[in-house]
Amino acid sequence: MRLTNLVRRFVVGAALALLPAASFAGVFISVGIAPPVLPVYTQPICPGDGYLWNPGYWAYGPEGYYWVPGVWVRPPQVGVLWTPGYWGWGGSAYIFHAGYWGPHVGFYGGVNYGFGYGGVGFGGGRWEGGHFAYNTAVVNVNRTVIHNVYEDRTVINHTTVYNRTSFNGGTGGIQARPSAQEASFARENHIAPTAEQQSHVQMAHADRSNFASVNGGHPQYAAARTTTEYHATVQQRGGFGQQGGQHTTQQASVHANAAPQQHIQYQQQQHAQVQPQQHAQPQQEHAQAQPHAEGGHGGGEHGGGHEPKR
Repeated sequence: MRLTNLVRRFVVGAALALLPAASFAGVFISVGIAPPVLPVYTQPICPGDGYLWNPGYWAYGPEGYYWVPGVWVRPPQVGVLWTPGYWGWGGSAYIFHAGYWGPHVGFYGGVNYGFGYGGVGFGGGRWEGGHFAYNTAVVNVNRTVIHNVYEDRTVINHTTVYNRTSFNGGTGGIQARPSAQEASFARENHIAPTAEQQSHVQMAHADRSNFASVNGGHPQYAAARTTTEYHATVQQRGGFGQQGGQHTTQQASVHANAAPQQHIQYQQQQHAQVQPQQHAQPQQEHAQAQPHAEGGHGGGEHGGGHEPKR
């Protein structure tokens, strides 16, 4: 068994080494376990105008599932929105569909990530010309600092607030399918995760406390205000383990209710990319105010946040 695990890690490492750092591709690994449920957490306050929320999710590396904390990030250009990645049952394995930037929010498995990502679309804000307007009903924004705000509570639906399932399809999964509109969004030009987002995944993998095998599915740091603050926190508390420091941008697939496979199969998904245009110009980070958006997974067709803790 020890030799098998060693061979598995070697193959994973070798495959990752062959991937270009800037490539927008998912590597799928057959491992034999399903992703844990989504943890409950409070969204940190938005650090400044122009930042967009990226919800946390379970990624997979050679050492198992690890949590990538939710974080506010800068979009690659004005006018684009983030479609979160999601795990989906593919008939014989769960496959992770990588997230991307695009003009619209596409299908993300019906997974209720909260804070505007309630399973369908995005209700946390919208672009108005060259500025992003935040829906304070579902995202945590200091109105004295950020003035491009509005409040639309119609995106909140309490019927799904307790659903923390992290995957689509299969036994126990969310039974959602892309609408015709979402299918059309999937054919639009997409932009890969930014260098900031990729670095965040690296740091999450380097932090041993993020591994489900360590935290039992309850990460200590489920969300962060910015990637810079999260990286500093990890470094200060010495969260690096023996497996830390090796970047794992791979996305995985897992066979449900099956023993771990002794082989690893790789596939790739390529998305059309567009050249970044005008970049969003967030303001400098401001002093953090007290969060007011509670509950990591506000339910609803479009939104989440401002839900009671569970």
